[in-house]
Amino acid sequence: MIIRGRVLLVGDDVDTDAIIPARYLVTTDPVELGRHCLEGLDPGFPGRIRPGDIIVAGKNFGCGSSREHAVLALKGAGIACVVAESFARIFFRNAVNLGFPVLECPELKGIREGDRIVVDLEKGEVTGDDGGSSWKASPLPPFILEILEAGGLIPWAKRRSHGA
Repeated sequence: MIIRGRVLLVGDDVDTDAIIPARYLVTTDPVELGRHCLEGLDPGFPGRIRPGDIIVAGKNFGCGSSREHAVLALKGAGIACVVAESFARIFFRNAVNLGFPVLECPELKGIREGDRIVVDLEKGEVTGDDGGSSWKASPLPPFILEILEAGGLIPWAKRRSHGA
């Protein structure tokens, strides 16, 4: 699975309250949640998001409350993927369960806001769209790639139980 997109940078310890503030948890509609994605970090952030953007984060992305709403907000906003130095474990699991691509890349340095990158989830590689820069990441295991390609854990399990 390969994802190409424009970089939106965020820092370390971006918690789920920053991804989607608690006042919006009255809905599970991804589009509605997406309208408020990352406004807890910066009220103007949702207006900067374009479909297909890739969030590049520092350490511990998705820490805090265990809420699937955070992943739904990212998906609803049109974010294609999050690449981070590290993820909070529960956020990583929620992302996989909901079919949202995430990649841990501890060596990711020197990327700027607006850069275009290519994320190869299978190889565990992030490259500059110009091909000049490359960072090694932790490749996702085949079973996680299968879950992502199915659109999440529930669709994946349904396919397996029906032999599809």
